[in-house]
Amino acid sequence: MCGRYTLTAFPVDWAEKYRAPDWPVWKARYNIAPSQLVPVVRRDPESPAPILDCVQWGLVPFWTKDPATSRRSINARAETAAQKPSFRAAMRHRRCLIPADGFYEWAKRTSPKQPHYFQLKSEKLFAFAGLYEHWEDKAGAAMLDTCAILTTRANELLRPIHDRMPVILPERAHERWLDAKVQSAADVQDLLAPFPADRMQVHPVGLHVNSPRNDDPRCIARISPS
Repeated sequence: MCGRYTLTAFPVDWAEKYRAPDWPVWKARYNIAPSQLVPVVRRDPESPAPILDCVQWGLVPFWTKDPATSRRSINARAETAAQKPSFRAAMRHRRCLIPADGFYEWAKRTSPKQPHYFQLKSEKLFAFAGLYEHWEDKAGAAMLDTCAILTTRANELLRPIHDRMPVILPERAHERWLDAKVQSAADVQDLLAPFPADRMQVHPVGLHVNSPRNDDPRCIARISPS
């Protein structure tokens, strides 16, 4: 799964790439947690211009009666998302990119569980494969936009820590993933593979990251393995 991640440098170059008018206001984040607002890139089928804004992490299906009591999904399994009622419409019509520059996973075999920080070896920005949803009440008085991160089986680097990992999309796949004209989930299923382990790196970090109240560089600081 993916339950925490980082976005320490806002991707201004993406605004240029997608010809977006502007980005939401953002500060460096070292411990992004579920229920918080996160930046996403998405496309409107009715407009060629991308939409770059912030939505709440934890997907609420559009058919939910009351988001306050609804189960929110921070992750969606890539292998089954196209069949699950909560995700299948989003897999066809509402795919998005979720920018990040690292994520955390906790080793289950230690007590307390040891957190690890994963990045690309380049330490550059990348994109999770995401899904988003728009919910509103019948009167149209209340609205909510939410998202989830797709996960797949772990690559060789992650496997000793966890059996799942977030789907990281190679840059060449961004446009196809966003293409609102591609409505068959089968047409993008090949993109949902584990990212190559030899292009990633990992190091253990301290328990400071365990609390979502902590959001500073200490979260990603390398520690000596115990």
